[in-house]
Amino acid sequence: MIDGVAIREISPGDAAGLAETFRRNRERMRPFEPYRPEEFFTERGQRDRIRGLLAEREAGRMRPYVLIETATGTPVGAVNLGSIALGPFRSGGLGYWVDQAWAGRGLATAAVNEVCRVAREELGLHRVEAGTLVDNLASQRVLTKAGFQRYGTAPDYLHINGAWRDHHLFQRLLHDEPPAL
Repeated sequence: MIDGVAIREISPGDAAGLAETFRRNRERMRPFEPYRPEEFFTERGQRDRIRGLLAEREAGRMRPYVLIETATGTPVGAVNLGSIALGPFRSGGLGYWVDQAWAGRGLATAAVNEVCRVAREELGLHRVEAGTLVDNLASQRVLTKAGFQRYGTAPDYLHINGAWRDHHLFQRLLHDEPPAL
């Protein structure tokens, strides 16, 4: 993906590393995240979360990935393609984050591009959408670099950091072919 980092599907063995990475990035991510109970930042909490992500994957509704520093095996971020809808909609919703130590190196953009490739080539999706807080300029730059276009603003879209927050909405159209029957 980029030098020193690989992307792969998440696995139960990632629980301890993700718990540590989330703890290390807790304050940095707080303004952009929903409320997280203390259990979220533990190995057990991550194991339970991963179990839920993998169940969603088995149901065809999600593709959860982790970004791994290849030299150490340490998780340094994640990207999820969720809310996968097939049929005539053929769409999915994107979420991602990167460890503060890896921010600004193009990792998030590379991960978003890779997941969009999977969405098109493996899932046959027509579009991928994402939302960012209106003041999250770094995430908006990632999406713009990855070919997303802003198409609107949703008031009180998600409950983030203790309040309902407005979000800018983005989408990337992947192709114009009709859905497979």
